[in-house]
Amino acid sequence: MLLYVHVPFCKSKCHYCAFHSTTSGEAERERYTELAVKELTLWGERLPQQQVSTLFFGGGTPSLLRLDQLERIINTAQKHFRFAPDFECTLEANPDSVAQLTYLNGLKSLGFNRLSLGVQSTSKEMLALLGRPHSPEQARQAVSLARQAGFSNLSVDLIWGLPGQRLSQWLKELNTVISWRPDHLSCYGLSIEPGTEFERRWDNKEIVLPTDDEQAKMFINGADLLESEGYLQYEISNYAQLGFHSRHNLGYWQGREYLGIGPSAVSTVKHLRWQHPLTLDEYQHSIESGRPESSAERLDAITQAKEAIMLHLRTAKGLPFARYKALTGRDFRHDFKPMMTALYNKGLIRLKAGHISFSRTGMLVSDTILSNIFASPVWDSPVEISR
Repeated sequence: MLLYVHVPFCKSKCHYCAFHSTTSGEAERERYTELAVKELTLWGERLPQQQVSTLFFGGGTPSLLRLDQLERIINTAQKHFRFAPDFECTLEANPDSVAQLTYLNGLKSLGFNRLSLGVQSTSKEMLALLGRPHSPEQARQAVSLARQAGFSNLSVDLIWGLPGQRLSQWLKELNTVISWRPDHLSCYGLSIEPGTEFERRWDNKEIVLPTDDEQAKMFINGADLLESEGYLQYEISNYAQLGFHSRHNLGYWQGREYLGIGPSAVSTVKHLRWQHPLTLDEYQHSIESGRPESSAERLDAITQAKEAIMLHLRTAKGLPFARYKALTGRDFRHDFKPMMTALYNKGLIRLKAGHISFSRTGMLVSDTILSNIFASPVWDSPVEISR
Protein backbone atom coordinates (compact mmCIF):
# COMPACT_ATOMS: atom_id res chain seq x y z
CA MET A 1 0.00 0.00 0.00
CA LEU A 2 1.03 3.61 -0.62
CA LEU A 3 0.66 6.15 2.20
CA TYR A 4 0.02 9.81 1.39
CA VAL A 5 -0.07 12.65 3.93
CA HIS A 6 -1.62 15.90 2.71
CA VAL A 7 -0.39 19.01 4.49
CA PRO A 8 -2.83 21.76 3.42
CA PHE A 9 -0.82 24.86 4.34
CA CYS A 10 0.98 27.43 2.19
CA LYS A 11 2.48 30.84 2.83
CA SER A 12 0.25 32.17 0.04
CA LYS A 13 -1.84 30.80 -2.80
CA CYS A 14 -0.03 30.46 -6.12
CA HIS A 15 -1.89 31.90 -9.08
CA TYR A 16 -2.17 28.60 -10.99
CA CYS A 17 -2.82 26.18 -8.13
CA ALA A 18 -6.14 24.38 -7.65
CA PHE A 19 -4.97 22.00 -4.91
CA HIS A 20 -6.57 22.51 -1.53
CA SER A 21 -4.39 24.72 0.66
CA THR A 22 -4.80 27.56 3.14
CA THR A 23 -2.58 29.98 4.98
CA SER A 24 -2.07 29.03 8.61
CA GLY A 25 -0.62 29.95 11.96
CA GLU A 26 1.26 27.76 14.40
CA ALA A 27 -1.96 26.80 16.21
CA GLU A 28 -3.53 25.43 13.01
CA ARG A 29 -0.41 23.46 12.11
CA GLU A 30 -0.26 21.92 15.60
CA ARG A 31 -3.95 21.05 15.47
CA TYR A 32 -3.44 19.46 12.06
CA THR A 33 -0.53 17.38 13.38
CA GLU A 34 -2.61 16.03 16.25
CA LEU A 35 -5.43 15.09 13.88
CA ALA A 36 -3.06 13.37 11.41
CA VAL A 37 -1.63 11.34 14.29
CA LYS A 38 -5.15 10.44 15.39
CA GLU A 39 -6.14 9.34 11.90
CA LEU A 40 -3.01 7.22 11.45
CA THR A 41 -3.74 5.55 14.77
CA LEU A 42 -7.31 4.85 13.68
CA TRP A 43 -6.19 3.24 10.43
CA GLY A 44 -3.47 1.32 12.23
CA GLU A 45 -6.22 -0.36 14.23
CA ARG A 46 -8.38 -0.95 11.16
CA LEU A 47 -5.50 -2.16 8.92
CA PRO A 48 -3.11 -3.72 11.45
CA GLN A 49 0.48 -4.18 10.29
CA GLN A 50 -0.34 -3.34 6.70
CA GLN A 51 2.88 -3.10 4.68
CA VAL A 52 3.61 0.35 3.28
CA SER A 53 6.11 0.69 0.43
CA THR A 54 6.14 4.50 0.15
CA LEU A 55 5.25 7.50 2.28
CA PHE A 56 4.71 10.83 0.52
CA PHE A 57 4.13 14.18 2.24
CA GLY A 58 2.43 16.47 -0.30
CA GLY A 59 0.51 19.71 -0.18
CA GLY A 60 0.31 22.50 0.24
CA THR A 61 3.78 22.95 1.63
CA PRO A 62 4.71 20.10 4.01
CA SER A 63 8.01 21.82 4.82
CA LEU A 64 6.07 24.46 6.76
CA LEU A 65 5.70 21.87 9.53
CA ARG A 66 8.34 21.84 12.26
CA LEU A 67 10.65 18.86 12.48
CA ASP A 68 9.03 17.66 15.71
CA GLN A 69 5.60 17.74 14.03
CA LEU A 70 6.85 15.69 11.09
CA GLU A 71 8.53 13.33 13.55
CA ARG A 72 5.27 12.66 15.41
CA ILE A 73 3.47 11.83 12.17
CA ILE A 74 6.24 9.53 10.91
CA ASN A 75 6.64 7.79 14.28
CA THR A 76 2.92 7.10 14.41
CA ALA A 77 2.99 5.65 10.90
CA GLN A 78 5.95 3.45 11.82
CA LYS A 79 4.18 2.26 14.94
CA HIS A 80 1.05 1.11 13.12
CA PHE A 81 2.30 0.05 9.68
CA ARG A 82 5.14 -2.13 8.41
CA PHE A 83 7.56 -0.13 6.28
CA ALA A 84 9.07 -2.12 3.41
CA PRO A 85 12.86 -2.70 3.51
CA ASP A 86 13.40 -0.43 0.49
CA PHE A 87 10.96 2.16 1.83
CA GLU A 88 10.73 5.45 -0.12
CA CYS A 89 9.92 8.54 1.97
CA THR A 90 9.35 11.81 0.08
CA LEU A 91 8.76 15.37 1.25
CA GLU A 92 7.55 18.12 -1.07
CA ALA A 93 9.11 21.49 -0.28
CA ASN A 94 9.25 25.02 -1.60
CA PRO A 95 12.81 26.31 -2.02
CA ASP A 96 12.30 29.19 0.44
CA SER A 97 11.04 26.81 3.14
CA VAL A 98 14.20 24.64 3.16
CA ALA A 99 16.73 27.46 3.28
CA GLN A 100 18.32 26.16 6.49
CA LEU A 101 20.81 23.29 6.39
CA THR A 102 19.81 22.33 9.94
CA TYR A 103 16.23 21.73 8.79
CA LEU A 104 17.37 19.57 5.88
CA ASN A 105 19.71 17.61 8.17
CA GLY A 106 16.73 17.09 10.43
CA LEU A 107 14.63 15.74 7.57
CA LYS A 108 17.35 13.21 6.77
CA SER A 109 17.53 12.10 10.39
CA LEU A 110 13.76 11.53 10.39
CA GLY A 111 14.08 9.06 7.53
CA PHE A 112 13.22 11.19 4.51
CA ASN A 113 15.28 9.83 1.62
CA ARG A 114 13.71 11.77 -1.25
CA LEU A 115 13.11 15.52 -1.59
CA SER A 116 10.87 17.11 -4.22
CA LEU A 117 11.46 20.82 -4.74
CA GLY A 118 8.70 22.97 -6.25
CA VAL A 119 10.94 25.22 -8.32
CA GLN A 120 8.41 25.70 -11.21
CA SER A 121 10.59 28.25 -13.02
CA THR A 122 14.13 29.66 -12.97
CA SER A 123 12.93 33.02 -14.32
CA LYS A 124 12.39 35.86 -11.85
CA GLU A 125 9.61 37.28 -14.04
CA MET A 126 7.84 33.93 -14.44
CA LEU A 127 8.05 33.20 -10.71
CA ALA A 128 6.37 36.54 -10.01
CA LEU A 129 3.70 35.77 -12.61
CA LEU A 130 3.05 32.38 -11.00
CA GLY A 131 2.84 33.93 -7.53
CA ARG A 132 5.71 31.81 -6.22
CA PRO A 133 7.31 32.97 -2.95
CA HIS A 134 10.93 32.15 -3.83
CA SER A 135 13.62 33.56 -6.11
CA PRO A 136 15.74 31.75 -8.73
CA GLU A 137 18.75 32.03 -6.40
CA GLN A 138 16.81 30.43 -3.54
CA ALA A 139 15.93 27.53 -5.84
CA ARG A 140 19.55 26.94 -6.78
CA GLN A 141 20.62 27.26 -3.15
CA ALA A 142 17.97 24.76 -2.02
CA VAL A 143 19.38 22.17 -4.40
CA SER A 144 22.90 22.81 -3.11
CA LEU A 145 21.84 22.60 0.54
CA ALA A 146 19.87 19.40 -0.09
CA ARG A 147 22.98 17.78 -1.52
CA GLN A 148 25.03 19.00 1.46
CA ALA A 149 22.47 17.38 3.76
CA GLY A 150 22.99 14.07 1.98
CA PHE A 151 19.89 13.83 -0.19
CA SER A 152 20.92 11.51 -3.01
CA ASN A 153 17.41 11.36 -4.49
CA LEU A 154 16.38 14.87 -5.45
CA SER A 155 13.50 15.90 -7.71
CA VAL A 156 12.65 19.30 -9.22
CA ASP A 157 9.20 20.39 -10.44
CA LEU A 158 8.89 22.75 -13.42
CA ILE A 159 5.97 24.18 -15.40
CA TRP A 160 6.05 24.86 -19.14
CA GLY A 161 3.58 26.61 -21.43
CA LEU A 162 3.45 29.70 -19.22
CA PRO A 163 1.84 32.96 -20.38
CA GLY A 164 4.21 34.70 -22.81
CA GLN A 165 6.75 31.85 -22.71
CA ARG A 166 8.56 30.82 -25.89
CA LEU A 167 10.27 27.56 -26.79
CA SER A 168 13.75 29.09 -26.44
CA GLN A 169 12.93 30.33 -22.92
CA TRP A 170 11.68 26.91 -21.85
CA LEU A 171 14.77 25.15 -23.17
CA LYS A 172 16.98 27.72 -21.43
CA GLU A 173 15.21 27.00 -18.11
CA LEU A 174 15.60 23.27 -18.64
CA ASN A 175 19.31 23.65 -19.31
CA THR A 176 19.67 25.69 -16.12
CA VAL A 177 18.04 22.97 -14.02
CA ILE A 178 19.95 20.21 -15.81
CA SER A 179 23.16 21.97 -14.74
CA TRP A 180 22.06 21.44 -11.11
CA ARG A 181 22.00 17.66 -11.82
CA PRO A 182 18.82 16.65 -9.98
CA ASP A 183 17.99 12.94 -10.15
CA HIS A 184 14.40 13.46 -11.27
CA LEU A 185 12.34 16.15 -13.00
CA SER A 186 8.58 16.61 -13.20
CA CYS A 187 7.66 18.92 -16.07
CA TYR A 188 4.00 19.86 -16.18
CA GLY A 189 2.20 21.74 -18.93
CA LEU A 190 0.24 24.64 -17.49
CA SER A 191 -3.52 24.22 -17.42
CA ILE A 192 -5.98 26.93 -16.41
CA GLU A 193 -7.82 25.47 -13.42
CA PRO A 194 -11.23 26.58 -12.14
CA GLY A 195 -11.20 28.95 -9.19
CA THR A 196 -7.59 30.05 -9.63
CA GLU A 197 -6.18 33.54 -10.10
CA PHE A 198 -5.02 32.45 -13.54
CA GLU A 199 -8.60 31.58 -14.49
CA ARG A 200 -9.71 35.10 -13.52
CA ARG A 201 -6.89 36.64 -15.58
CA TRP A 202 -7.62 34.30 -18.49
CA ASP A 203 -11.32 35.20 -18.47
CA ASN A 204 -10.39 38.90 -18.41
CA LYS A 205 -7.90 38.37 -21.26
CA GLU A 206 -5.05 39.57 -19.05
CA ILE A 207 -2.84 36.59 -19.94
CA VAL A 208 -2.21 34.76 -23.21
CA LEU A 209 -0.85 31.22 -23.39
CA PRO A 210 1.56 30.00 -26.07
CA THR A 211 -0.07 28.60 -29.20
CA ASP A 212 -0.82 24.88 -29.39
CA ASP A 213 2.03 24.50 -31.88
CA GLU A 214 4.48 26.27 -29.57
CA GLN A 215 3.39 24.13 -26.63
CA ALA A 216 3.80 20.96 -28.68
CA LYS A 217 7.36 21.99 -29.49
CA MET A 218 8.04 22.67 -25.79
CA PHE A 219 6.89 19.16 -24.91
CA ILE A 220 8.71 17.33 -27.71
CA ASN A 221 11.94 19.35 -27.73
CA GLY A 222 12.05 19.45 -23.94
CA ALA A 223 11.71 15.68 -23.72
CA ASP A 224 14.43 15.23 -26.37
CA LEU A 225 16.78 17.53 -24.44
CA LEU A 226 16.17 15.73 -21.15
CA GLU A 227 16.73 12.30 -22.67
CA SER A 228 19.96 13.51 -24.29
CA GLU A 229 21.12 14.39 -20.76
CA GLY A 230 20.23 10.98 -19.31
CA TYR A 231 16.73 11.69 -18.01
CA LEU A 232 14.42 8.93 -19.26
CA GLN A 233 10.76 9.79 -19.75
CA TYR A 234 8.86 7.16 -17.78
CA GLU A 235 5.52 9.01 -17.64
CA ILE A 236 3.97 11.86 -19.62
CA SER A 237 5.32 14.53 -17.26
CA ASN A 238 8.14 12.73 -15.44
CA TYR A 239 11.80 12.08 -16.23
CA ALA A 240 14.45 10.34 -14.17
CA GLN A 241 18.02 9.20 -14.15
CA LEU A 242 18.19 5.41 -14.18
CA GLY A 243 16.80 4.05 -10.90
CA PHE A 244 15.37 7.37 -9.67
CA HIS A 245 11.73 7.23 -10.77
CA SER A 246 9.17 8.15 -8.12
CA ARG A 247 8.01 4.80 -6.79
CA HIS A 248 5.10 6.44 -4.99
CA ASN A 249 3.67 8.08 -8.11
CA LEU A 250 4.42 5.02 -10.21
CA GLY A 251 2.33 3.06 -7.71
CA TYR A 252 -0.66 5.30 -8.49
CA TRP A 253 -0.24 4.75 -12.23
CA GLN A 254 0.03 0.99 -11.69
CA GLY A 255 -3.26 0.98 -9.80
CA ARG A 256 -1.96 0.15 -6.33
CA GLU A 257 -4.03 0.84 -3.21
CA TYR A 258 -3.32 4.08 -1.37
CA LEU A 259 -4.38 5.59 1.94
CA GLY A 260 -4.63 9.38 2.17
CA ILE A 261 -4.23 11.24 5.48
CA GLY A 262 -5.28 14.86 6.05
CA PRO A 263 -7.87 17.35 4.76
CA SER A 264 -8.95 16.75 1.13
CA ALA A 265 -6.81 13.59 0.86
CA VAL A 266 -8.20 10.80 -1.34
CA SER A 267 -7.95 7.07 -0.58
CA THR A 268 -8.61 3.95 -2.63
CA VAL A 269 -8.58 0.75 -0.57
CA LYS A 270 -10.31 -2.57 -1.34
CA HIS A 271 -12.21 -1.09 -4.31
CA LEU A 272 -13.58 1.73 -2.12
CA ARG A 273 -12.74 5.40 -2.71
CA TRP A 274 -13.35 8.36 -0.45
CA GLN A 275 -12.12 11.90 0.03
CA HIS A 276 -11.76 13.78 3.29
CA PRO A 277 -13.51 17.13 3.79
CA LEU A 278 -11.54 20.22 2.82
CA THR A 279 -11.60 22.29 6.02
CA LEU A 280 -9.77 21.47 9.23
CA ASP A 281 -13.03 21.64 11.21
CA GLU A 282 -14.83 19.20 8.92
CA TYR A 283 -11.79 16.94 8.82
CA GLN A 284 -11.68 16.87 12.62
CA HIS A 285 -15.35 15.92 12.77
CA SER A 286 -14.76 13.12 10.25
CA ILE A 287 -11.83 11.66 12.20
CA GLU A 288 -13.52 11.95 15.58
CA SER A 289 -16.56 10.13 14.19
CA GLY A 290 -14.34 7.06 13.81
CA ARG A 291 -15.63 6.47 10.27
CA PRO A 292 -13.68 8.74 7.94
CA GLU A 293 -14.57 6.48 4.99
CA SER A 294 -18.32 6.71 5.61
CA SER A 295 -18.84 8.56 2.31
CA ALA A 296 -16.90 5.97 0.28
CA GLU A 297 -18.13 4.85 -3.10
CA ARG A 298 -17.54 1.34 -4.40
CA LEU A 299 -15.74 1.38 -7.73
CA ASP A 300 -17.69 -0.71 -10.22
CA ALA A 301 -16.05 -3.01 -12.74
CA ILE A 302 -16.19 -0.56 -15.64
CA THR A 303 -14.73 2.29 -13.57
CA GLN A 304 -11.83 0.10 -12.46
CA ALA A 305 -11.10 -1.03 -16.01
CA LYS A 306 -11.23 2.51 -17.43
CA GLU A 307 -8.96 3.83 -14.67
CA ALA A 308 -6.46 1.05 -15.33
CA ILE A 309 -6.33 2.03 -19.01
CA MET A 310 -6.00 5.75 -18.26
CA LEU A 311 -3.32 5.36 -15.59
CA HIS A 312 -1.19 2.73 -17.32
CA LEU A 313 -1.24 4.68 -20.58
CA ARG A 314 0.24 7.70 -18.79
CA THR A 315 3.44 5.68 -18.43
CA ALA A 316 6.09 5.06 -21.07
CA LYS A 317 5.70 1.32 -20.58
CA GLY A 318 1.98 1.53 -21.22
CA LEU A 319 -0.90 -0.87 -20.63
CA PRO A 320 -0.16 -4.60 -20.44
CA PHE A 321 -2.74 -6.48 -22.49
CA ALA A 322 -2.70 -9.08 -19.71
CA ARG A 323 -3.86 -6.43 -17.21
CA TYR A 324 -6.88 -5.56 -19.36
CA LYS A 325 -7.62 -9.27 -19.76
CA ALA A 326 -7.44 -9.84 -16.01
CA LEU A 327 -9.78 -6.92 -15.33
CA THR A 328 -12.37 -7.53 -18.04
CA GLY A 329 -11.98 -11.10 -19.26
CA ARG A 330 -11.56 -9.67 -22.78
CA ASP A 331 -8.81 -8.98 -25.30
CA PHE A 332 -7.91 -5.29 -25.74
CA ARG A 333 -6.61 -5.96 -29.25
CA HIS A 334 -9.95 -7.42 -30.26
CA ASP A 335 -12.08 -4.79 -28.51
CA PHE A 336 -10.23 -1.82 -30.02
CA LYS A 337 -8.71 -3.28 -33.20
CA PRO A 338 -9.90 -0.61 -35.72
CA MET A 339 -8.85 2.24 -33.40
CA MET A 340 -5.47 0.65 -32.69
CA THR A 341 -4.82 0.20 -36.41
CA ALA A 342 -5.56 3.87 -37.12
CA LEU A 343 -3.47 5.11 -34.19
CA TYR A 344 -0.54 2.85 -35.11
CA ASN A 345 -0.58 3.98 -38.73
CA LYS A 346 -0.45 7.61 -37.56
CA GLY A 347 2.50 6.88 -35.27
CA LEU A 348 0.56 7.70 -32.10
CA ILE A 349 0.95 4.33 -30.33
CA ARG A 350 3.58 1.64 -29.94
CA LEU A 351 2.97 -2.09 -29.60
CA LYS A 352 5.74 -4.02 -27.87
CA ALA A 353 6.15 -7.03 -25.58
CA GLY A 354 2.47 -7.41 -24.82
CA HIS A 355 1.93 -3.69 -24.13
CA ILE A 356 0.30 -0.74 -25.84
CA SER A 357 1.84 2.66 -25.15
CA PHE A 358 1.67 6.18 -26.53
CA SER A 359 4.47 7.50 -28.67
CA ARG A 360 5.72 10.93 -27.64
CA THR A 361 3.46 12.49 -30.27
CA GLY A 362 0.62 10.34 -28.98
CA MET A 363 1.17 11.66 -25.48
CA LEU A 364 0.37 15.14 -26.79
CA VAL A 365 -3.12 14.01 -27.80
CA SER A 366 -3.59 11.38 -25.10
CA ASP A 367 -6.74 13.02 -23.71
CA THR A 368 -8.45 12.79 -27.10
CA ILE A 369 -7.38 9.18 -27.61
CA LEU A 370 -8.62 8.17 -24.16
CA SER A 371 -11.92 9.96 -24.75
CA ASN A 372 -12.40 7.88 -27.89
CA ILE A 373 -11.54 4.68 -26.05
CA PHE A 374 -14.02 5.44 -23.28
CA ALA A 375 -16.75 6.40 -25.76
CA SER A 376 -16.49 3.02 -27.49
CA PRO A 377 -19.60 0.79 -27.50
CA VAL A 378 -17.32 -1.90 -26.02
CA TRP A 379 -18.30 -0.53 -22.60
CA ASP A 380 -21.96 -1.34 -23.22
CA SER A 381 -21.11 -5.02 -22.69
CA PRO A 382 -20.91 -6.44 -19.14
CA VAL A 383 -17.50 -6.30 -17.46
CA GLU A 384 -16.57 -8.60 -14.59
CA ILE A 385 -13.52 -7.68 -12.55
CA SER A 386 -11.42 -10.55 -11.25
CA ARG A 387 -11.30 -10.17 -7.48
